[in-house]
Amino acid sequence: MREFKKSSKLEHVLYDVRGPVVEEAARMEGEGTQILKLNIGNPAPFGFRTPDEVIYDMRQQLTECEGYSSAKGLFSARKAIMQYAQIKKLPNVSTDDIYTGNGVSELINLCMSALLDDGDEILIPSPDYPLWTACATLAGGKAVYYVCDEQAEWYPDLDDIRKKINDRTKAIVIINPNNPTGSLYPREVLQQIVDLAREHQLIIFSDEIYDRLVMDEEEHVSIASLAPDLFCVTFSGLSKSHMIAGFRIGWMILSGNKETAKDYMEGINMLSNMRLCSNVPAQSIVQTALGGHQSVDNYIVPGGRIYEQREYIYKALTDIPGISAVKPKAAFYIFPKLDTKKFNIKDDEQFAFDLLRDKKILIIHGGGFNWEQPDHFRLVYLPRIEVLEEAVGNMADFLSYYHQ
Repeated sequence: MREFKKSSKLEHVLYDVRGPVVEEAARMEGEGTQILKLNIGNPAPFGFRTPDEVIYDMRQQLTECEGYSSAKGLFSARKAIMQYAQIKKLPNVSTDDIYTGNGVSELINLCMSALLDDGDEILIPSPDYPLWTACATLAGGKAVYYVCDEQAEWYPDLDDIRKKINDRTKAIVIINPNNPTGSLYPREVLQQIVDLAREHQLIIFSDEIYDRLVMDEEEHVSIASLAPDLFCVTFSGLSKSHMIAGFRIGWMILSGNKETAKDYMEGINMLSNMRLCSNVPAQSIVQTALGGHQSVDNYIVPGGRIYEQREYIYKALTDIPGISAVKPKAAFYIFPKLDTKKFNIKDDEQFAFDLLRDKKILIIHGGGFNWEQPDHFRLVYLPRIEVLEEAVGNMADFLSYYHQ
């Protein structure tokens, strides 16, 4: 009997944020086990609500959103995003340079597919958000990892980037603020990346979905604002900052020197047209969401939920013998380090399985973010402090006897 197999193009594609450990958690849930899911940045299950104004405006406009929009998106949405780009000092941006998407994820896939030929290389951070690697690989490209240095606040290692650039390198990806580490890159580091991209004529892809979730009165700088002479693609959206991950609304902004990327932009247009348009009801609230009071501001200052949960989780985790961590400055993730000698850990995915089966806590192992050593995991600190207290207590108990 004829057997149908998956495409060979998927042979090296991994997305462990929803991988085997998550599948095991789903199986356990199916048997009636309650799982604490600290694996994915999904604010709604943890009591973060969409601003009332956003819901109200979507309801008011729903009957006007029954048809397709233009492929790039509603004019009102793109106009609001353009104005946001001006605030972020992105150069040479008009409404025609903005594309809305069903989340940033769709646009990452679109950009990689339009750019990469077999054998083309793209620089991606390690640890990465694994969708970048998956989309680059699926498009036929090769993800080449540059190291982010834990000893230096998880900033990109510029020497390592320099060593990995060759004639096949087309672009560099930065994730700032960073997922999974919660790191925020200072202007000086971004400037050095721009200098390297300029020297080697690379496209800069900047994933900035967490740019409004920055704590400690730090400033988020869009790398494109430092590179008016380079072609840059900047990604952002409302999923995290407005707690509407399920609405699926993101965007990308093309900026800088577009003369060098005319043909590539034709490819982006072609793929954008092929999916007709992104979710129109979600586009309809972009203008509302980006204008006026930003409710997320209340979460990221002392007394706010994300800030206080960050303070708690950092101290609680680093108080556990055998765990260390760099304190995150943005987003809502922490990427702690395990003492592999103390726990005899050889396989970080096995560690995630064991924690899940023993304590019913779901985390993602560091290898799921293309981190080579089996010594890290990512934890989402969106739950309220009382839930985090129970989780960390269970984790501390688990690590008091765990030995792989």
